[in-house]
Amino acid sequence: MRKNWKGAAAAFAAFAVLVALAGCTSTPSSDTPSTPAATKGPIVVGSKIDTEGKLLGAIIIAKLKDAGFEVTDKTQTGTTDVVRKALLNKEIDIYPEYTGSGLIFFKNQDAAVYKNGEDGYQADLKNDAANGVVWLEPARANNTWALAVKKEFATANNLTTMSDLAAYAKAGKPMKVAASDEFFNNADAWPAFAKVYGFDIPKGSRIVLSGGDTAQTEKAVADGTNGVNIGMAYGTDGALSELGLVVLTDDLGAQLVYWPTPTIRKEVLDKYPEIATLLKPVFEALTIDKLQELNKRLQVNGEAADVVATDFLKSNNFIK
Repeated sequence: MRKNWKGAAAAFAAFAVLVALAGCTSTPSSDTPSTPAATKGPIVVGSKIDTEGKLLGAIIIAKLKDAGFEVTDKTQTGTTDVVRKALLNKEIDIYPEYTGSGLIFFKNQDAAVYKNGEDGYQADLKNDAANGVVWLEPARANNTWALAVKKEFATANNLTTMSDLAAYAKAGKPMKVAASDEFFNNADAWPAFAKVYGFDIPKGSRIVLSGGDTAQTEKAVADGTNGVNIGMAYGTDGALSELGLVVLTDDLGAQLVYWPTPTIRKEVLDKYPEIATLLKPVFEALTIDKLQELNKRLQVNGEAADVVATDFLKSNNFIK
């Protein structure tokens, strides 16, 4: 639990001044220094372990620091279940989540709700109130789960949609899919594809890469590593065109809408309500094109997340 040190700091400072004066004179000085303003925070910022999690976490950190907050960086916290538990356990105060994740966070939800961005966001706002978590303004850019293949492979096998891939798989043609453990096991990821399109990926065809970094899965497809010809991707990835990959269209609508959204503990927001105002225009400016551009700088150019985040914020006059 955070304690309010403001009153204690003021009392201590006043006591120190009196002690100092007592050693010099019994008459109060007219130039007694005022008590320094209490530091805002610390705010503990977490993130998922993937590329965009790193980027969005860095954006939140830079914006809060510019506004005078003391910030503790715990980004790259872990996979979805790890970072979500960290928030609920008060190990972190804020992290960027995705609206579609509400389907797995909250019981007895209608998947159709999360296939509409605004409906999913409103459901998250309502459902997480009981957990003391507030969903702030989202970036309305759909970073949904997807599968990507090389352009040449797509052309040779007439693959443009997930229905095409289903037909390819049912014909017994070779498949090796590189993805994270989360992709293969989360109900809203591969299991949703499998249910809607009526085919599965055998264990022998699954190449599980640690974490959830699509830079690795997409590179494996581009290079054909260990026979990989299909890889996990996200809708806002920046490396797809650079690597010569195309995303297979989810023509039957298996996937949910995933808007990146800062999620914050209510007690922290109640103490510092300005955080919502500070982050609102920042996330509104993160369009799908902008996120692809920023993610490309991390995934392709190898730039540091804090550098890319600062450039974005400065170029939009969000920080000095």
